[in-house]
Amino acid sequence: MPQGPPYLPQTAQLGGLPTVSVDVPISAVLLFIFVCAAATNMTIFQINRRRGHKFVFSGLLFGFCMARITALAMRIAWATHPTNTNVAIAANVFTQAGVLLLFVVNLLFTQRMVRAYQPSFGWRRPVTLAFRTLLFSVIALLVMVITASVHMFFTLSPGARTKDRQVQLFSVTFLAVLAFLPIPLSLLAALWPQRRTPAENFGRGRLSTKLYLLLFTATLLALGACFRAGVAFDVRPASHPAWFHHRACYYVFNFGIELVVVFTYAASRFDRRFHVPNGSSAPGHYAAGAGRGAADSGDDVGDESAWAERARKELSTSDLAHPGPGPDFELGTAGSR
Repeated sequence: MPQGPPYLPQTAQLGGLPTVSVDVPISAVLLFIFVCAAATNMTIFQINRRRGHKFVFSGLLFGFCMARITALAMRIAWATHPTNTNVAIAANVFTQAGVLLLFVVNLLFTQRMVRAYQPSFGWRRPVTLAFRTLLFSVIALLVMVITASVHMFFTLSPGARTKDRQVQLFSVTFLAVLAFLPIPLSLLAALWPQRRTPAENFGRGRLSTKLYLLLFTATLLALGACFRAGVAFDVRPASHPAWFHHRACYYVFNFGIELVVVFTYAASRFDRRFHVPNGSSAPGHYAAGAGRGAADSGDDVGDESAWAERARKELSTSDLAHPGPGPDFELGTAGSR
Protein backbone atom coordinates (compact mmCIF):
# COMPACT_ATOMS: atom_id res chain seq x y z
CA MET A 1 0.00 0.00 0.00
CA PRO A 2 1.34 3.50 -0.76
CA GLN A 3 2.96 5.32 2.17
CA GLY A 4 0.74 8.37 1.86
CA PRO A 5 -1.12 10.70 -0.48
CA PRO A 6 -1.19 11.57 -3.26
CA TYR A 7 -1.87 8.12 -4.74
CA LEU A 8 -1.60 7.14 -8.38
CA PRO A 9 -4.87 5.80 -9.91
CA GLN A 10 -5.41 2.04 -9.75
CA THR A 11 -7.70 2.06 -12.78
CA ALA A 12 -6.77 2.43 -16.44
CA GLN A 13 -6.59 6.04 -17.59
CA LEU A 14 -7.10 7.42 -21.08
CA GLY A 15 -3.62 7.73 -22.57
CA GLY A 16 -2.01 5.55 -19.94
CA LEU A 17 1.25 6.34 -18.22
CA PRO A 18 3.35 8.56 -20.53
CA THR A 19 6.82 7.43 -21.57
CA VAL A 20 9.83 9.38 -22.77
CA SER A 21 10.31 7.39 -25.97
CA VAL A 22 6.73 7.77 -27.24
CA ASP A 23 4.88 10.58 -25.48
CA VAL A 24 7.62 13.20 -25.33
CA PRO A 25 8.09 13.44 -29.14
CA ILE A 26 4.33 13.39 -29.80
CA SER A 27 3.62 15.96 -27.09
CA ALA A 28 6.47 18.17 -28.30
CA VAL A 29 5.13 18.23 -31.86
CA LEU A 30 1.58 18.96 -30.67
CA LEU A 31 2.90 21.65 -28.33
CA PHE A 32 4.64 23.36 -31.25
CA ILE A 33 1.44 23.25 -33.33
CA PHE A 34 -0.55 24.77 -30.47
CA VAL A 35 2.08 27.50 -30.16
CA CYS A 36 1.52 28.29 -33.84
CA ALA A 37 -2.25 28.27 -33.29
CA ALA A 38 -1.92 30.59 -30.29
CA ALA A 39 0.27 32.98 -32.27
CA THR A 40 -2.22 32.95 -35.16
CA ASN A 41 -5.20 33.80 -32.97
CA MET A 42 -3.37 36.47 -31.01
CA THR A 43 -2.14 38.05 -34.25
CA ILE A 44 -5.70 38.14 -35.60
CA PHE A 45 -6.95 39.58 -32.31
CA GLN A 46 -4.31 42.33 -32.17
CA ILE A 47 -4.72 43.32 -35.84
CA ASN A 48 -8.47 43.56 -35.39
CA ARG A 49 -8.10 45.49 -32.13
CA ARG A 50 -5.82 48.07 -33.73
CA ARG A 51 -8.34 48.54 -36.52
CA GLY A 52 -11.18 49.04 -34.06
CA HIS A 53 -12.74 45.61 -34.61
CA LYS A 54 -13.09 43.94 -31.23
CA PHE A 55 -13.64 40.19 -31.53
CA VAL A 56 -12.82 38.53 -28.24
CA PHE A 57 -13.34 34.98 -29.50
CA SER A 58 -9.87 35.12 -31.04
CA GLY A 59 -8.61 35.91 -27.54
CA LEU A 60 -10.56 32.98 -26.12
CA LEU A 61 -9.00 30.59 -28.63
CA PHE A 62 -5.60 32.03 -27.72
CA GLY A 63 -6.35 31.23 -24.08
CA PHE A 64 -7.45 27.74 -25.04
CA CYS A 65 -4.21 27.14 -26.95
CA MET A 66 -2.19 28.34 -23.95
CA ALA A 67 -4.07 25.89 -21.73
CA ARG A 68 -3.27 23.08 -24.15
CA ILE A 69 0.40 24.13 -24.28
CA THR A 70 0.48 23.88 -20.49
CA ALA A 71 -1.24 20.47 -20.54
CA LEU A 72 1.25 19.07 -23.05
CA ALA A 73 4.19 20.54 -21.14
CA MET A 74 2.93 18.86 -17.97
CA ARG A 75 2.55 15.55 -19.82
CA ILE A 76 6.16 15.81 -20.97
CA ALA A 77 7.18 16.52 -17.38
CA TRP A 78 5.12 13.54 -16.22
CA ALA A 79 6.84 11.28 -18.77
CA THR A 80 10.25 12.32 -17.46
CA HIS A 81 9.13 12.02 -13.81
CA PRO A 82 6.68 9.07 -13.84
CA THR A 83 6.60 8.70 -10.05
CA ASN A 84 5.79 12.36 -9.38
CA THR A 85 2.10 12.24 -8.57
CA ASN A 86 1.76 16.01 -8.30
CA VAL A 87 2.85 16.39 -11.92
CA ALA A 88 0.35 13.68 -12.92
CA ILE A 89 -2.43 15.58 -11.15
CA ALA A 90 -1.54 18.82 -12.93
CA ALA A 91 -1.39 17.08 -16.31
CA ASN A 92 -4.83 15.53 -15.82
CA VAL A 93 -6.41 18.77 -14.60
CA PHE A 94 -5.16 20.84 -17.53
CA THR A 95 -6.18 18.16 -20.01
CA GLN A 96 -9.73 18.05 -18.67
CA ALA A 97 -10.20 21.80 -18.25
CA GLY A 98 -8.93 23.24 -21.54
CA VAL A 99 -11.62 22.03 -23.93
CA LEU A 100 -14.36 23.85 -21.99
CA LEU A 101 -13.35 27.11 -23.68
CA LEU A 102 -14.27 25.62 -27.06
CA PHE A 103 -17.66 24.58 -25.68
CA VAL A 104 -18.24 28.17 -24.53
CA VAL A 105 -17.31 29.56 -27.96
CA ASN A 106 -19.71 27.21 -29.74
CA LEU A 107 -22.55 27.92 -27.31
CA LEU A 108 -22.18 31.66 -27.90
CA PHE A 109 -22.08 31.14 -31.67
CA THR A 110 -25.22 29.01 -31.35
CA GLN A 111 -26.95 31.87 -29.55
CA ARG A 112 -26.08 34.18 -32.44
CA MET A 113 -27.35 31.68 -34.99
CA VAL A 114 -30.66 31.31 -33.13
CA ARG A 115 -31.04 35.09 -33.02
CA ALA A 116 -30.18 35.35 -36.70
CA TYR A 117 -32.58 32.66 -37.95
CA GLN A 118 -35.38 33.32 -35.43
CA PRO A 119 -35.01 36.96 -34.32
CA SER A 120 -38.36 37.28 -32.56
CA PHE A 121 -37.68 34.10 -30.56
CA GLY A 122 -33.92 34.31 -30.08
CA TRP A 123 -34.00 37.75 -28.46
CA ARG A 124 -36.61 36.81 -25.86
CA ARG A 125 -35.51 37.15 -22.27
CA PRO A 126 -36.09 33.48 -21.33
CA VAL A 127 -33.94 32.33 -24.26
CA THR A 128 -31.15 34.69 -23.23
CA LEU A 129 -31.35 33.45 -19.64
CA ALA A 130 -31.28 29.84 -20.85
CA PHE A 131 -28.02 30.41 -22.73
CA ARG A 132 -26.53 32.24 -19.75
CA THR A 133 -27.47 29.31 -17.53
CA LEU A 134 -25.68 26.93 -19.88
CA LEU A 135 -22.57 29.10 -19.81
CA PHE A 136 -22.56 29.31 -16.01
CA SER A 137 -23.05 25.54 -15.85
CA VAL A 138 -19.76 25.12 -17.71
CA ILE A 139 -18.00 26.98 -14.89
CA ALA A 140 -19.77 24.88 -12.27
CA LEU A 141 -18.86 21.65 -14.06
CA LEU A 142 -15.24 22.76 -14.31
CA VAL A 143 -15.07 23.23 -10.54
CA MET A 144 -16.82 19.90 -9.94
CA VAL A 145 -14.65 17.79 -12.22
CA ILE A 146 -11.38 19.34 -11.00
CA THR A 147 -12.35 18.95 -7.34
CA ALA A 148 -13.41 15.32 -7.76
CA SER A 149 -10.41 14.41 -9.90
CA VAL A 150 -7.89 15.93 -7.49
CA HIS A 151 -9.61 14.49 -4.40
CA MET A 152 -9.35 10.96 -5.80
CA PHE A 153 -5.56 11.29 -5.69
CA PHE A 154 -5.67 12.02 -1.95
CA THR A 155 -8.00 9.36 -0.57
CA LEU A 156 -8.22 5.58 -0.45
CA SER A 157 -11.67 5.55 1.15
CA PRO A 158 -14.04 3.47 -1.03
CA GLY A 159 -16.98 5.66 -0.07
CA ALA A 160 -15.20 8.90 -0.95
CA ARG A 161 -13.92 7.47 -4.21
CA THR A 162 -17.41 6.32 -5.14
CA LYS A 163 -18.78 9.81 -4.60
CA ASP A 164 -15.91 11.36 -6.57
CA ARG A 165 -16.59 8.96 -9.41
CA GLN A 166 -20.28 9.86 -9.41
CA VAL A 167 -19.36 13.52 -9.73
CA GLN A 168 -16.96 12.73 -12.57
CA LEU A 169 -19.54 10.67 -14.46
CA PHE A 170 -22.18 13.37 -14.10
CA SER A 171 -19.72 16.03 -15.25
CA VAL A 172 -18.45 14.21 -18.34
CA THR A 173 -22.02 13.29 -19.34
CA PHE A 174 -23.27 16.84 -18.97
CA LEU A 175 -20.26 18.17 -20.88
CA ALA A 176 -21.00 15.74 -23.71
CA VAL A 177 -24.55 17.12 -23.82
CA LEU A 178 -23.23 20.70 -23.88
CA ALA A 179 -20.85 19.84 -26.71
CA PHE A 180 -23.74 18.32 -28.68
CA LEU A 181 -26.33 21.06 -28.01
CA PRO A 182 -25.21 23.46 -30.79
CA ILE A 183 -26.18 20.84 -33.40
CA PRO A 184 -29.91 20.46 -32.64
CA LEU A 185 -30.36 24.08 -31.52
CA SER A 186 -28.85 25.62 -34.65
CA LEU A 187 -30.62 23.14 -36.95
CA LEU A 188 -33.98 23.79 -35.30
CA ALA A 189 -33.47 27.53 -35.63
CA ALA A 190 -32.57 27.19 -39.31
CA LEU A 191 -35.32 24.72 -40.26
CA TRP A 192 -38.21 25.94 -38.12
CA PRO A 193 -40.73 27.28 -40.65
CA GLN A 194 -42.64 29.82 -38.56
CA ARG A 195 -40.99 33.23 -38.31
CA ARG A 196 -42.53 36.50 -37.22
CA THR A 197 -39.54 38.33 -38.68
CA PRO A 198 -37.23 37.29 -41.54
CA ALA A 199 -33.80 35.82 -40.90
CA GLU A 200 -31.03 38.37 -40.36
CA ASN A 201 -27.50 37.80 -41.52
CA PHE A 202 -24.53 39.17 -39.60
CA GLY A 203 -20.83 39.41 -40.25
CA ARG A 204 -19.42 38.38 -43.59
CA GLY A 205 -20.61 35.55 -45.85
CA ARG A 206 -23.72 33.45 -46.10
CA LEU A 207 -25.68 32.57 -43.00
CA SER A 208 -25.77 28.97 -44.23
CA THR A 209 -21.96 28.88 -44.32
CA LYS A 210 -21.85 29.93 -40.68
CA LEU A 211 -24.33 27.16 -39.91
CA TYR A 212 -22.22 24.50 -41.66
CA LEU A 213 -19.10 25.75 -39.90
CA LEU A 214 -20.77 25.56 -36.50
CA LEU A 215 -22.21 22.10 -37.22
CA PHE A 216 -18.80 20.80 -38.31
CA THR A 217 -16.94 22.02 -35.23
CA ALA A 218 -19.75 21.00 -32.86
CA THR A 219 -19.80 17.49 -34.34
CA LEU A 220 -16.08 17.10 -33.75
CA LEU A 221 -16.26 18.42 -30.19
CA ALA A 222 -19.27 16.23 -29.43
CA LEU A 223 -17.41 13.20 -30.78
CA GLY A 224 -14.48 13.88 -28.47
CA ALA A 225 -16.71 14.57 -25.46
CA CYS A 226 -18.81 11.43 -26.03
CA PHE A 227 -15.69 9.32 -26.42
CA ARG A 228 -14.28 10.61 -23.13
CA ALA A 229 -17.62 9.99 -21.42
CA GLY A 230 -17.74 6.42 -22.74
CA VAL A 231 -14.22 5.76 -21.49
CA ALA A 232 -15.13 7.13 -18.05
CA PHE A 233 -18.06 4.73 -17.72
CA ASP A 234 -16.01 1.64 -18.60
CA VAL A 235 -13.67 1.04 -15.67
CA ARG A 236 -10.71 -1.27 -16.24
CA PRO A 237 -7.79 -2.11 -13.93
CA ALA A 238 -4.56 -0.28 -14.70
CA SER A 239 -2.90 -3.60 -15.57
CA HIS A 240 -5.54 -4.48 -18.20
CA PRO A 241 -6.49 -1.36 -20.18
CA ALA A 242 -8.88 -1.55 -23.13
CA TRP A 243 -8.12 -0.46 -26.69
CA PHE A 244 -9.78 2.90 -26.06
CA HIS A 245 -7.27 3.68 -23.31
CA HIS A 246 -4.45 3.63 -25.87
CA ARG A 247 -2.42 6.81 -26.20
CA ALA A 248 -3.41 7.06 -29.88
CA CYS A 249 -7.04 7.56 -28.80
CA TYR A 250 -5.89 10.02 -26.15
CA TYR A 251 -4.09 12.26 -28.62
CA VAL A 252 -6.63 11.99 -31.43
CA PHE A 253 -9.82 12.49 -29.43
CA ASN A 254 -8.32 15.28 -27.33
CA PHE A 255 -5.66 17.33 -29.05
CA GLY A 256 -6.21 16.18 -32.64
CA ILE A 257 -9.89 17.11 -32.75
CA GLU A 258 -9.23 20.40 -30.99
CA LEU A 259 -6.52 21.41 -33.44
CA VAL A 260 -8.89 20.79 -36.35
CA VAL A 261 -11.50 23.01 -34.68
CA VAL A 262 -9.05 25.81 -33.88
CA PHE A 263 -7.50 25.92 -37.34
CA THR A 264 -10.90 25.57 -39.03
CA TYR A 265 -12.12 28.69 -37.27
CA ALA A 266 -8.91 30.59 -37.98
CA ALA A 267 -8.75 29.55 -41.66
CA SER A 268 -12.40 30.44 -42.23
CA ARG A 269 -11.76 33.88 -40.69
CA PHE A 270 -14.44 33.45 -38.09
CA ASP A 271 -13.52 36.90 -36.78
CA ARG A 272 -15.24 38.27 -39.89
CA ARG A 273 -18.03 35.73 -40.18
CA PHE A 274 -19.29 35.69 -36.60
CA HIS A 275 -18.93 39.31 -35.53
CA VAL A 276 -22.15 41.13 -34.71
CA PRO A 277 -22.98 44.86 -34.78
CA ASN A 278 -22.09 46.74 -31.64
CA GLY A 279 -25.19 47.42 -29.57
CA SER A 280 -27.25 44.49 -30.85
CA SER A 281 -30.03 43.92 -28.33
CA ALA A 282 -33.28 43.28 -30.24
CA PRO A 283 -34.73 41.84 -33.46
CA GLY A 284 -33.63 43.82 -36.49
CA HIS A 285 -30.30 44.94 -35.05
CA TYR A 286 -28.23 42.33 -36.89
CA ALA A 287 -29.69 43.42 -40.23
CA ALA A 288 -29.77 47.15 -39.51
CA GLY A 289 -26.32 47.37 -37.99
CA ALA A 290 -27.70 48.07 -34.50
CA GLY A 291 -27.41 51.83 -34.97
CA ARG A 292 -25.07 54.02 -33.01
CA GLY A 293 -27.75 54.93 -30.54
CA ALA A 294 -28.66 51.36 -29.62
CA ALA A 295 -27.76 50.26 -26.15
CA ASP A 296 -25.35 47.38 -25.75
CA SER A 297 -27.12 44.66 -23.77
CA GLY A 298 -23.94 42.72 -23.18
CA ASP A 299 -25.57 39.51 -24.34
CA ASP A 300 -23.08 39.05 -27.18
CA VAL A 301 -19.40 38.83 -26.41
CA GLY A 302 -18.01 40.24 -29.65
CA ASP A 303 -18.77 43.68 -30.98
CA GLU A 304 -18.25 45.67 -34.13
CA SER A 305 -16.87 49.16 -33.93
CA ALA A 306 -15.47 51.81 -36.24
CA TRP A 307 -13.81 49.48 -38.75
CA ALA A 308 -16.88 47.32 -39.16
CA GLU A 309 -19.14 50.35 -39.33
CA ARG A 310 -17.13 51.77 -42.23
CA ALA A 311 -17.09 48.42 -44.02
CA ARG A 312 -20.80 47.90 -43.48
CA LYS A 313 -21.67 51.29 -44.99
CA GLU A 314 -20.13 50.11 -48.24
CA LEU A 315 -22.43 47.10 -48.38
CA SER A 316 -25.85 47.25 -49.95
CA THR A 317 -28.93 46.92 -47.79
CA SER A 318 -29.88 43.68 -49.49
CA ASP A 319 -26.54 42.09 -48.66
CA LEU A 320 -27.17 42.65 -44.98
CA ALA A 321 -30.86 41.94 -44.78
CA HIS A 322 -30.72 38.52 -46.42
CA PRO A 323 -28.58 35.49 -45.56
CA GLY A 324 -26.78 35.59 -48.90
CA PRO A 325 -23.08 35.98 -49.60
CA GLY A 326 -21.38 39.16 -48.48
CA PRO A 327 -18.49 40.79 -50.31
CA ASP A 328 -14.97 39.78 -49.48
CA PHE A 329 -13.07 42.55 -47.77
CA GLU A 330 -9.78 42.75 -46.00
CA LEU A 331 -9.35 44.17 -42.54
CA GLY A 332 -10.19 47.84 -42.69
CA THR A 333 -10.87 47.99 -46.44
CA ALA A 334 -13.63 46.90 -48.77
CA GLY A 335 -12.77 44.60 -51.64
CA SER A 336 -14.39 43.57 -54.88
CA ARG A 337 -17.07 40.91 -55.07
